Amino acid sequence: MGETVTRAGAAKLLKKAFLEALQSNDYKTLEELLTEKQIDVDTVFEVEDENLLLASYKQGYWLPSYKMQHSWATGLHLSVLYGHLESLRVLLKHKATINCRPNGKAPIHIACEVTNLDCVKILCSHGAKTNCYSLSGLAPLHYCTTKLSMPCAQQLIWKGADVNIRTNNQDEETPLHTVARCGIPEMVAFYVEHGALVDCVNAHRETPLAVAAYWALNGREQTYSTDHHLICRMLLDYNADVNSRDEDFRTPIHKAAWNCDHVLLDMLLEAGAEANLMDDNGCGPLQYVLKVTGVRPSAQPHLCFQLLLNHGAARIYPPQFHKVLQACCAYPRAVEVIVNSYEHIKATTKWRAAIPEDVFQMHKDFYESLFEACANTPRSLKHLARCAIRMRFFRRYRKVSPLFFIPVTLNNYLLLQPEGIIY
Repeated sequence: MGETVTRAGAAKLLKKAFLEALQSNDYKTLEELLTEKQIDVDTVFEVEDENLLLASYKQGYWLPSYKMQHSWATGLHLSVLYGHLESLRVLLKHKATINCRPNGKAPIHIACEVTNLDCVKILCSHGAKTNCYSLSGLAPLHYCTTKLSMPCAQQLIWKGADVNIRTNNQDEETPLHTVARCGIPEMVAFYVEHGALVDCVNAHRETPLAVAAYWALNGREQTYSTDHHLICRMLLDYNADVNSRDEDFRTPIHKAAWNCDHVLLDMLLEAGAEANLMDDNGCGPLQYVLKVTGVRPSAQPHLCFQLLLNHGAARIYPPQFHKVLQACCAYPRAVEVIVNSYEHIKATTKWRAAIPEDVFQMHKDFYESLFEACANTPRSLKHLARCAIRMRFFRRYRKVSPLFFIPVTLNNYLLLQPEGIIY
């Protein structure tokens, strides 16, 4: 019994020495342990891993919280995690299993996630599988999610990684979807140049353009990403389908409207996006802007309404106009744009009830002009002339207006530019 305990204790000490050598990049001691002590090169350790860099779990599985603090890893995983190239070479020299996944990830996955190009190169040169999946269904390219990942992604593609590989999970996302979501224009360009399908769809029938349009808004900060806008511009230049529809029949313009993103709306509409396509609930982009106007503090909803109406979006059914006031009463410029898209619209008792008293008092001049203009009397002749011209040219006005050689102020008036009061 004593001899057995002694052997177990000795093995434990040997394993501890092996781990310490890996952590300190003491590759000489590592060589000695592997050569003279003949310790298993694929020994698995349990180490702290609070950021889950070593672990990958299947979607939909519940795990106790204490399991999330630690991971299993071989020496290869640890050498890649710490960036210890000397130790990595020693382990590979002793035939370490290069695609081992003790806790769901192979070393190549970790190398991409920590953006260590040297490790990626070494692993690829020793036979690492460039298209292998982690337990959560991600290939190495799907772990390239920052601008610093660009060299790693390039190396993987050059070594034979499939640029159109889909995640082996419920999302079925390609690397192009990933970088479109993360907002990395440089990698979008690289992937497309190397054969990425611009209109490939994920499990939700979303194209990379739709993904970039949705993620252009940082929900927490309520700010808009110029990188995502650039990606949308690039994908459109690559002939992406601007009217592609996802599983809920939403197009990229629906997603831009949901974000109240006037920059992206302008871009998509100019590229041929249809302003009246409806989702599976019968809602068009204009209804999407109405729904979110009150929860997009950094947005300019009047510009969104202006763009959509100038591209032929269907107006709100007049008897339901009180819902516009409910949604936009704190944004009089938005109300003005929508009201001025009608030749005449008659106020009802529901209108005043839809405007809180404090909001009415804050914008009293505007709302008094609204109720006066929308009484039983006709609108001004100037406004009626605007409506006649807009009706005559309908959706084409924005395209033909430069041919009219009219003053900028008059052109803005025809394009529903708000003035702060309704005549």
